[in-house]
Amino acid sequence: MVRIAALVSGGGTNLQALLDRRAAYPGGEVCFVLASKPDAYALERARLAGVAAAAVPRGDYPDRESFTDAIVRELLAREIDLVVLAGFLYILSPSFVRAFEGRVINVHPSLIPSFCGAGFYGLRVHQAALDYGVKVTGATVHIVTEGTDEGPILLQKAIAVLDEDTPESLQKRVMTECEHVLLPQAVGMLCARLAGQTRKERPPHEA
Repeated sequence: MVRIAALVSGGGTNLQALLDRRAAYPGGEVCFVLASKPDAYALERARLAGVAAAAVPRGDYPDRESFTDAIVRELLAREIDLVVLAGFLYILSPSFVRAFEGRVINVHPSLIPSFCGAGFYGLRVHQAALDYGVKVTGATVHIVTEGTDEGPILLQKAIAVLDEDTPESLQKRVMTECEHVLLPQAVGMLCARLAGQTRKERPPHEA
């Protein structure tokens, strides 16, 4: 069984989509949720689902490196095989990617390479899409690399931009119609890939 951890910062709707669509990844199990805020509602979602959870507050650490190291230690202690960034708002140090190389995925609310990279998160992504006047937008699930939103694309799903859309309405539709559909599917793809390997055959962790 592939052991999955979800990293979250807020309400955890993408986490809930993973928990509700477990049939999409029969070879894996969400066994740990890590939140960057102690009051993140995602922690309550984990509790209700019977999933172990912990908060590693960003404010407790003086810099990105020490914050990253704390997260890596938590994940290694639980022998995590696959990490899902499910609404995690922080960019971690390269050591995080190296520790789980090829085994971290992120869902981004646009059709990469449009409206992605540094500074594009939350409503900013959807405001940029509306300002540009695109007729189609969507979401992308990709492998996380050291470059922000630059990793290999696993899946994408598009929806039409409506004339009456606001950043808020577009965000909601992209989330429910794209992100919540794609993320469990992508987890299934990675679980199938990792399930064919023994733990020793998987890329080694780096402390």
